[in-house]
Amino acid sequence: MERRCRNVWTIAKRELAGYFMSPVAYVFIIIFLVLSGFFTFMVSDFFATNEASLAPFFFWHQWLYLFLVPAIGMRLWSEERRSGTIELLLTMPITAGQAIIAKFLAAWVFLGLALILTFPMVITVNFLGNPDNGVIAAGYLGSFLTAGAYLSLSSLTSAMTRNQVVSFITAVVLCMFLLLAGWPPVTNMVTWAPYWVIDTVAGVSVVPHYDALQRGVIAIRDLVYFASVMGFALFATGVIVHSRRGA
Repeated sequence: MERRCRNVWTIAKRELAGYFMSPVAYVFIIIFLVLSGFFTFMVSDFFATNEASLAPFFFWHQWLYLFLVPAIGMRLWSEERRSGTIELLLTMPITAGQAIIAKFLAAWVFLGLALILTFPMVITVNFLGNPDNGVIAAGYLGSFLTAGAYLSLSSLTSAMTRNQVVSFITAVVLCMFLLLAGWPPVTNMVTWAPYWVIDTVAGVSVVPHYDALQRGVIAIRDLVYFASVMGFALFATGVIVHSRRGA
């Protein structure tokens, strides 16, 4: 067990360091911070609400991640397959599962670092009023878990193709389904369907689980949902990596 954890940690450190060796990481962080601020202060008209709350800030994350997370995840396996280094990686004394988890964790930690850099938002609302910082903490947890769910799907699509553009587009489509399946305007359009169908489709969506965390409600079922999405997507990634080894 200790050796497996050490292998995962070693690969994760290498992958995480690789992000900061190229300008892509810095461009992503700048774009994320700028867009987060723009949608919060300009589009949502933050100051006009006269409320010390980060609800408008967190609302836009599920939409920003829809495009930004696949941009990070599209290279997880596509680049390895395109350059042929996947064979070299999998001949190392590690399992495919360890490599998949390590690459996912490295990208997820990177997204977490980008999220941490939004801390001035927390300082701002505390300066302007007396927000519920417990709700804000739950909001950050929900945002981080949503990024992880989108990233796991991006890892899956990345393992499916050598082409990063194809991986990106496919990941955006999957993440959009995960988002829109339970979005109220969409579910309201299919009120003709049986309730159990609507509830089942909405249950697949990230929206109700994300919204619950934004309200400060940390429930086991919501944590299980995010863990299930990530677990399923990473398992499917493993199946694809094994089946296409050497392809």
